Amino acid sequence: MPIRIPDDLPASRTLEAEGVMVMHEADAIRQDIRPMRIGLLNLMPDKISTETQIARLVGATPLQVELTLVRITGHKPRNTAAHHMEAFYRPWEDVREEKFDGFILTGAPVERMPFEEVTYWDEMTRILDWTQTHVHRTLTICWAAQAALHHFYGLPKHELPAKASGVFRHRVLVPDSPYMRGMSDDFSVPVSRWTEVRREDLPKGRGLTVLAESDVTGLCLIDDPAHRALHMFNHLEYDSTTLADEYARDSVTDPATPVPAHYFPGDDATRRPENRWRGHAHLLFGNWINEMYQSTPFDMDRIGEGRQDSAAAA
Repeated sequence: MPIRIPDDLPASRTLEAEGVMVMHEADAIRQDIRPMRIGLLNLMPDKISTETQIARLVGATPLQVELTLVRITGHKPRNTAAHHMEAFYRPWEDVREEKFDGFILTGAPVERMPFEEVTYWDEMTRILDWTQTHVHRTLTICWAAQAALHHFYGLPKHELPAKASGVFRHRVLVPDSPYMRGMSDDFSVPVSRWTEVRREDLPKGRGLTVLAESDVTGLCLIDDPAHRALHMFNHLEYDSTTLADEYARDSVTDPATPVPAHYFPGDDATRRPENRWRGHAHLLFGNWINEMYQSTPFDMDRIGEGRQDSAAAA
């Protein structure tokens, strides 16, 4: 089945060119089927690229998926045209009474700031609490994963001596987890961050399970059943050239920026990188959506029924 996104969204043309089935809104209305409703709170600087990356992955399942793009209320991104945000994004305050089968929160270029100094931190905490009553399953990525664990469990983040950038091998620690279904014993994951959450800081007896980690870059994926959430600290959603684009951008500011590790063939930044993570990205997102589909109520009004508030759940 196809993904349902606005007809004029730039991602629509890209995905159709790649062979991804995109359902036009008029056609979706005629189908007597309830799509899986997934929201995307996109905090990344390059919003159009992130929209496409996430839409590609959630649109690759056999289910019909309706993707809703969400933004922080009142926050004006500096790197995306205002007309794009107005045309395709809804402020969270406008969707807060609605319910979603799934909700994805991305990374943000604020990870070196204390959480409480981020201008939209108050709304971010309200969104995280809202996922406990209006969302069936949540997926947090990079800074959003750190933010969720800080909000729900008080976990700190630690600044790294240098940016972790590159493609690193990660070990699957819980192969029988439904989220790890089909995964290799180890798999490559793009990493791009200045901070980390450490295993020794994870609270004992609170149900958090580390599903994957790297000997070099540490924690990668945590299952948080108390909040019906997966927390991914890295970027399986990245395109083949995303790290190259980031490297080119960072090199303008600092010509001594190291080449992303294990990424360019022969560590030669003039050569096109090879994508070694695409298949596992599809597996993870497909497994997440499958778990959501197997357990979400058909009647969306029932999503969140009987859930404890976030403080009690934590």
